[in-house]
Order: sequence, then structure tokens, then C-alpha cells
Amino acid sequence: MRHIVLGLLMIFFVAMSGCSDKAAGLYDIAQFEELQKNKKHATELYEEIIKKYPDSEYAKKAKERLSKLKAETEGDKK
Repeated sequence: MRHIVLGLLMIFFVAMSGCSDKAAGLYDIAQFEELQKNKKHATELYEEIIKKYPDSEYAKKAKERLSKLKAETEGDKK
């Protein structure tokens, strides 16, 4: 329950901050999802950033995070 409340608060604050850069907002939420150990949703958000905002600095960051998440997932399988 605590994680749900924290997630909703994070989304609310990103939305209310007047963040004109949607890629930045998605990246922040993806980072939060990683902190909450929700790698699946973080991966989906990073992929969305890359697809919707391919020329942004956040797409580059998202690619880096996806690479690390993939490496961690491969390490977990071994």
C-alpha cells in the first residue's frame, strides 16, 4: 500500500510541477519505478521515451538504463 501511495504522489508532483518536457517526467517516473524494484514498468517507460522522444537527452539516458537493466536481468537468471 505504501508503494502505491508513493507512486501516486510521485506522478502527482511530476504532473503539477508544470514539467513541459514529458520525456523528463517519464524518465523521473521510470527512475522511481526502479527504486521500487518494478523493473518491468521501468523498462516499459524507458522504451516509451526512446520511441516517443528519440532525439532527446532522455532517450540516450533511457538506452543506458535499459542496457543496465537487461544486464541485471541476465545476471539474475544465472
